[in-house]
Amino acid sequence: MATIAGVSDKPSVGLKLAHGFGAAAFGIKNNGFDYFLLLFYGTVIGLEPGLVGLAIFIALVFDALSDPLVGYWSDNFRSRWGRRHPFMYAAALPVALSYFLLWNPPDWGQTELFLYLTGLAVLIRTFITFYETPSSALIPELTSDYEERTSLQSYRLFFGWTGGSMMSIIMFGALMTGPQGMLDRNAYATYGIIASLLIFLAIMVSALGTHHRIPYLHRPVATGERFGVRRIFREMIETLSEKSFIALFFATVLFAIASGLAAALSFLMLRYFWGFEEVQIFIWTCTVLLSALFGFLIAPWSVKKFGKKRSVIGLGLLAFTIQPAPVLLRLAGLMPENGDPILFPLVMTINVIDLALIIATQAVAYSMIADLVESNQVRTGRRNEGVYYAASTFTRKVTQGIGVAAAGAILSIVAFPEGAEPDTVSSDTLWMLGAYYAPTLLLLYLGALYCISRYRIDKSEHEKNLRKLAEAKAGSQA
Repeated sequence: MATIAGVSDKPSVGLKLAHGFGAAAFGIKNNGFDYFLLLFYGTVIGLEPGLVGLAIFIALVFDALSDPLVGYWSDNFRSRWGRRHPFMYAAALPVALSYFLLWNPPDWGQTELFLYLTGLAVLIRTFITFYETPSSALIPELTSDYEERTSLQSYRLFFGWTGGSMMSIIMFGALMTGPQGMLDRNAYATYGIIASLLIFLAIMVSALGTHHRIPYLHRPVATGERFGVRRIFREMIETLSEKSFIALFFATVLFAIASGLAAALSFLMLRYFWGFEEVQIFIWTCTVLLSALFGFLIAPWSVKKFGKKRSVIGLGLLAFTIQPAPVLLRLAGLMPENGDPILFPLVMTINVIDLALIIATQAVAYSMIADLVESNQVRTGRRNEGVYYAASTFTRKVTQGIGVAAAGAILSIVAFPEGAEPDTVSSDTLWMLGAYYAPTLLLLYLGALYCISRYRIDKSEHEKNLRKLAEAKAGSQA
């Protein structure tokens, strides 16, 4: 069996579990920001919703600086604990503490609350980057095997989706069941305690569980060149100019915009377009765990069978035509009417299958980033895992915000009434909502798949890069 730096190139299940479990931290953070932050600060605390959006935007601006710099820093960091683990350990307590404080704000005025939210949003996003980017960048270092990298990524996505979904289940199934429901401030305070403890646990389990691999991980290559801002940006531009990365970059942009749009309108579509009750929406939320499990199993199998690019395109075509299909069929009058007993199980079953395919597509697409590392190393002589994963992480965070903005634009175009009960929204408005929602998603996803088709590193090319690096290493040792 092939080895990487003296250890097996096939990571054990225990190593995959430990490494993957850390992604729950990012999943929990994203779930809170995507689904509960605006509701909590804008409705429960009483901060002007526009100020909540401004605070999140300011945090994204800081992300634009921190993400690539953290990635570059972790690529070139030298310590007895290697390049990645010092960042992972350093992030655990600060991100957990700041996330706890986010859901337990003081009783201040509008200006003070805005500054409080902005500061914590910046801190949380920066600290989670200190963990998520170095941790993701371990994938190409833990194995150079083409299929095993997809397996590692599948574990990460499984725990990322599961961590976020579990917190939604806890919120809707336990914490928000009191008389005040979604307006119960104590529910959010309890959520902050549970979520911050789980974030800390996930990061520490991942860091400690991969700690024994530190002696076998790559070390930064000494170039003798003076370290400075000019060098940083020159090397980052050189690294990110890889044609296959550019293809993945634009695919990630379109994927993330579509994901942000779908997430922003998900509960609204369930409650208004399909007319589902709150208990049905809770069951729907629980089924995400099932989709995550199916996606976890599908991705590695698909890569072994078809390779990465063909898997993404094939799974993606299935997933991204299935997702808008129920809405398009409803627009054509071919779906059961709201309230029909068969409607909920039908739409839910379609969603379970579709979301599993989407998660599998994401797992394979993200694992393609790992194969860029050796291609870049052949070209430049450097390993820049951190820069690649930081660029991907930042792109997903920023463009999800664009997706949310697109969702808001659709609601404005169809003149969707604020705070209306489901029975009071006209059928024409709901038809227009579906008519904008489904085709927009389909176009974004198909555009992403076109970008993926421009990716050029397949299994044979990856193995060719590994041989070139092995020959170069042997030559230098001789």
